[in-house]
Amino acid sequence: MRSPVVYVRMILTMRKTCAALAVVALLAGGACSDDDGGPDAGTGKIEVVTSFYVLSEVAAAIGGDLANVHNLTPPGTEPHDVELTSGQVDRIEDADAVIYLGGGFQPAIEDAVERRGRDKVSIDVLSAVPDDQVRDDDPHIWLAPDLLRAAVNGVRDALGDADPDNAVTYTERAEAYQQQLVALDAEMREGLAACERKMIVTAHEAFHYLATQYGLEQKAISGLSPESEPEGDRLSELADEIERTGATTVFTEELASPKTADALAREAGVTTAVLDPVEGLSDTKRRAGATYFTVMRENLEALRTALGCT
Repeated sequence: MRSPVVYVRMILTMRKTCAALAVVALLAGGACSDDDGGPDAGTGKIEVVTSFYVLSEVAAAIGGDLANVHNLTPPGTEPHDVELTSGQVDRIEDADAVIYLGGGFQPAIEDAVERRGRDKVSIDVLSAVPDDQVRDDDPHIWLAPDLLRAAVNGVRDALGDADPDNAVTYTERAEAYQQQLVALDAEMREGLAACERKMIVTAHEAFHYLATQYGLEQKAISGLSPESEPEGDRLSELADEIERTGATTVFTEELASPKTADALAREAGVTTAVLDPVEGLSDTKRRAGATYFTVMRENLEALRTALGCT
């Protein structure tokens, strides 16, 4: 016959085993997402994947404490150059919502979203902008705050579709973000209303919407991709244009090489300054807590100086 001490030890061991199994079961349940695409059972948040910085900021502002937002473009990386890892492809497949920019801006991401299936929540925010306001080959809509407002509606709808229970909250947060865009647009209109010059010389052709919105004229060294090379006698043509118009500045960018823009500025005898296409934040700006709004206001000041605005 076993002693009372042995029985006590057996009972304690069984209790420990049951407790351990309960913890394992709890952890396993918390690591799985709901099958209906709603908030994760463990965090209570929906998983949202965005293709590059600006969309990530918008999604984070609207999603807030209800969403985990994952940006597919690493900080300091030029988004045109993004190639996906297998882990990122899996994340796109499993996300509750994917928010991206079409128009060939990031082909690898567009291809992965296409494979994700049409029954899942995915939105190309370019489709949220009225057709008559979009130039077919140019996806850089966020550089005009008024057009970004339309994209914000697309983000709002995507989050609401992925998480209907919180759709009202997403709508309220989207409205608050849009009010900030309205204020920024008003500042830019006022700041660029009275300028000595109207032509801006840029490193690549990213600023069409900004120029159109505020009555400016863009002359770009290279095409829509910052990595494209200028064609033929483009630098000589722009140097002549700079002399003819009295332009004082060639604009470079944060995330792309300034070599060609620097060469044009030397040839034309003018200075350079940064005009940021806000395709991503440099490490310096990220550490300083920069946002879309702070960068766009820096752009406004750079434009005002270059164009002689009063």
